[in-house]
Amino acid sequence: MNLQITPVTPNLKYVKGKLQFELVDILSIVRKLGTPVYIYSKSQIVENYKNYDEAFSGREHMICFAMKSNSNFEILKIIHRLGGGVDVTSGGEIYRAINAGIKPQKIVYAGVGKTEQEIEFAISKNIFMFNVESKDEVDVIEAKSKSKNKNTKIAVRINPEVRTKTHSYISTGEEGTKFGIPIQDAIEFFKYLKTKKFVTPVGLHFHIGSQITEIEPFLIATKKVVSLIPYINSLGIKISYLNIGGGLGIRYFNETPPSPKKLISTIIKHIPQQIKIICEPGRYIVGNSGILVSKVLYHKKVRTKNFLIIDASMTDLIRPAFYNAYHNIIPVKLPDKIQPMVKYDIVGPVCETSDFLGKQRMLPEIKNGEYVVIECTGAYGFSMSSNYNSRVRCAEVMVDKGRFYTIRDRETYHDLILKEKLTKDNV
Repeated sequence: MNLQITPVTPNLKYVKGKLQFELVDILSIVRKLGTPVYIYSKSQIVENYKNYDEAFSGREHMICFAMKSNSNFEILKIIHRLGGGVDVTSGGEIYRAINAGIKPQKIVYAGVGKTEQEIEFAISKNIFMFNVESKDEVDVIEAKSKSKNKNTKIAVRINPEVRTKTHSYISTGEEGTKFGIPIQDAIEFFKYLKTKKFVTPVGLHFHIGSQITEIEPFLIATKKVVSLIPYINSLGIKISYLNIGGGLGIRYFNETPPSPKKLISTIIKHIPQQIKIICEPGRYIVGNSGILVSKVLYHKKVRTKNFLIIDASMTDLIRPAFYNAYHNIIPVKLPDKIQPMVKYDIVGPVCETSDFLGKQRMLPEIKNGEYVVIECTGAYGFSMSSNYNSRVRCAEVMVDKGRFYTIRDRETYHDLILKEKLTKDNV
């Protein structure tokens, strides 16, 4: 056997040369449901959530799962049963969250481009708080709150202008991004809020990016934002909440991110005791809880390059094409005998050169009809999937203590045209 092939995903291991995920044989799932298929470990989601929750050591806090990372109903229900709330970025996410059982009082609404309809919907549902990002947005929240004779709580998202060693597309707290109020403009922004009668500023918020594997950027951002509190209080505005966002990275290959306990214990000492803390982990909760299983369709050799063509594509997992993100890829079944490794580019069927899942990966030879696992795909996998090339979106499955059950059915061809209007041919 190829002992150097070691899964990165917790609860994923080889047993007699075949992959099991939380004690469930992967092959038993694909034989029943086909591929591509997303599979999630319930126990890993629970463990990851509890790691964050316990990191606060009795300090008053609220965990609001960043549901943009994965908005499946079953996952939201797990978060709800654990006592968590959600961080949403659209009216649709509010609708999904409430229908999954999340209490409106545990919903915080972020995003730079909330529409009037979304704002009105959120106010009507009595969500806990908006994270606001511009004067124009505040004006709309004020007008909609006035029309409903309600007073709406807000936190101001601050851009602390902190550099992070992450991909530029997911760095949100550096100078010049579209997110938040530049920290040097914060006090003037709060003076503007004093003129409003139907919005009440009660908090500060920052979120500096995603897949951050160092504590230092979080610490710098915390100190900078906390330093604003005395000045804001002097305006007669009481800050009761600090939302420290999310962004803690996970191990995809060889990263060494800090634990939630290490992160929180480092920054919490700089947050005044009377301030209630909100956090918005997403990737950390679900990232390493999920895998994507795909079938090998064909082999193709082009000069010196070996392509492994699989039935998953950028429509199922866009992160490699979008961010050049790395996901470990391993065979579901190990060969019976030790054999030379082959360097593969692992690609999908979509008509784009960017449709790859991994490049220059060393794997044992895998036959057509066998399967591979793309690891740590629980976050920003299915939630960013699409119907490009009129491909149907795949099924989602939960494994739990040796059993599995479907939490989303695979789409059908009929689903592709279900919402389209077929008119008479008048040509």
